[in-house]
Amino acid sequence: MDEKKSARSMTAPVGTNASGLQYKSSRLSPWFAKLSNWGVELRGITPVPLEERVDKRFINVFFVWFAMSTNLLPIITGILGTFVFRLSLRDCSLIILFFSLLCTIPPAYFSTFGSRTGLRQMLHARYTFGYYVTPIIAFLNLATISGFGIISCVLGGSTLAAVSDGGIDGTVGIVIIGLIGLFVSFGGYRFLHQYERYSWTFTLVAIIITAGVGGSQLFNQVETAPSSPSVIVSYGGVIAGFLIPWAAMASDFSVYCDPSVSTFRIFAYTYAGLFVPTVPLMVLGAAIGGATANNPTWVEGYTKYMVGGVLDAMLRPAGGFGKFVAVLLSLSVIGNLSGSMYSISLNFQLLAPFFVRVPRFVFSIVYTAVAIPVAVYAARSFFDSLENFIYLIAYWSAAYVAVVTVEHFVFRKADPATYVPEHWDQPRKLPTGISAILAAGLSFGLVVPCASQVWYTGQLAATTGDIGFEVAFLLSSILYVPIRWLELKWRPI
Repeated sequence: MDEKKSARSMTAPVGTNASGLQYKSSRLSPWFAKLSNWGVELRGITPVPLEERVDKRFINVFFVWFAMSTNLLPIITGILGTFVFRLSLRDCSLIILFFSLLCTIPPAYFSTFGSRTGLRQMLHARYTFGYYVTPIIAFLNLATISGFGIISCVLGGSTLAAVSDGGIDGTVGIVIIGLIGLFVSFGGYRFLHQYERYSWTFTLVAIIITAGVGGSQLFNQVETAPSSPSVIVSYGGVIAGFLIPWAAMASDFSVYCDPSVSTFRIFAYTYAGLFVPTVPLMVLGAAIGGATANNPTWVEGYTKYMVGGVLDAMLRPAGGFGKFVAVLLSLSVIGNLSGSMYSISLNFQLLAPFFVRVPRFVFSIVYTAVAIPVAVYAARSFFDSLENFIYLIAYWSAAYVAVVTVEHFVFRKADPATYVPEHWDQPRKLPTGISAILAAGLSFGLVVPCASQVWYTGQLAATTGDIGFEVAFLLSSILYVPIRWLELKWRPI
C-alpha cells in the first residue's frame, strides 16, 4: 500500500513557480500541464516540501547509484592504473579497494541530506557557502559533472564505432548516446529512478560475458617495476577524483524520499550502490590495462577506439553475439550520463536568480546541444587532456566536502532542523559564505604545489606524489573552524 500511495504522489501533476510555491496543473500552460500528466518532473532546484517527500521505495536509491556506476567509466579508470601509471595488477587492485572504501563515504552521507531536508545538493550548499557564493560552487560542479558526461559520450560513441568496425562513425555514436541520455533525464526524478532500477541488469550481464569470453588473456600481465610511494599516492588521487565529486550531487536522488527513513539506510544504499560495482569494474579495468600491451589485437583496438576497442576485441571470439554484447556495453554509459544530466539541469538554476524561472528540462536540452559537439571534438583531439583536466578540477570537491562536513557536524550539531527550507532564497537568513570560500580558497595555496597531473606536477608532488585531495580536505577543515567561529561572532547566522 505504501508503494502504491508513494507512486500516486510522485505522479501528481504539481509544478513550481519562481518563488518555490506549488500550484496545480490547472494553472499551468497546456503544454506544461500535458508534460506533468505524462509524469515529467516540473520542479527544479526549489526545496521539496514535507508533504511531497512521500516516496517509500528507498531501495531505488541503491539502484540509481548502482546503475550510474555500472558502466565503462570505472573500467577506463582502472585501465589508467596499469596502462598509464604502470602499476602491477596487485598494487592497483589494493589501491582501488583502499581508496574506494574511504572516498565512498562523503557521497553516501551527503545523500542522506535529501530526505532529511528536502534540499538538492547544490541548494544545500547555500547553507554553508551562502546565497551569493554558491554560484561559484555550482559552476565548478557543472564543469566537473559536464566533463564526466562528455567522457561518457565519447566512450559510448567510440564503442559503437568499434562494434561496427568503423561502419558507424564515432560522431554518429556520440550523437546517439547523447540523445538517449537526454531522453532519460528529461522525465526527471521518477522516470530516472525507474530507468536506473532495471537498466543495470543488461550491463552487468554484458560485462560478465565479456570477462568470460576474453578472461583467459587477462592473466597475461606485463612485467612491472616495484611501485614507488609517489605513484601509489598519485593513482589514489585518481580514485578520489572519480568518487568524491559524487558528493556534490548526492542528495539530488533522494530528495523525494519519505523522511521517516533512517539516515543509516540511505547511507548504506548509496554506499553499496557506489562501492559494489565500482571496485570490481575498476579491478577488471586494471586487469585489461595490464594485459593490453601483451595482446596486439587489444592494442590495435585501444589505439583506434580506446576502451571500447579493447572490449570489442575481447568479444570477437563470440562472433555476432559478441557484437551484440558490445552494443550493450556502449549503452551502459546512459545510466551515468542521464543521472549527470539531471543534476546538471538543477545546477544551472543556481548560476543566476532568473534561471529558476527556466524549466529544469530546458537545461538538459542546452547541455546536450553543447556536449555533443564538444564530445565529437574531444574524441578527435584532446580526449586525454580533457580526462586529465577533469581529475584536476575535481580537487575543489574535496574542499567542498570538508567545509560542508565541518559546518554540519561542528556548527549545526548534525541537526537537519537547522536547514530551514524556507530560507533557501533569502540571503539575509543564510551564511555569507565568506568563511567557506576563504577556507577552501586558502587551502589551494598548498594544494597547487601538492598536485600532480600529466601536464602539471607541483614542487612537493614531485617527491610525495599527488596529495592534492588529501591536502584540500584536511586544510579546508582546519581553516574553516576558526574563520567560521569569527564570522558567527560578527553575524550569528
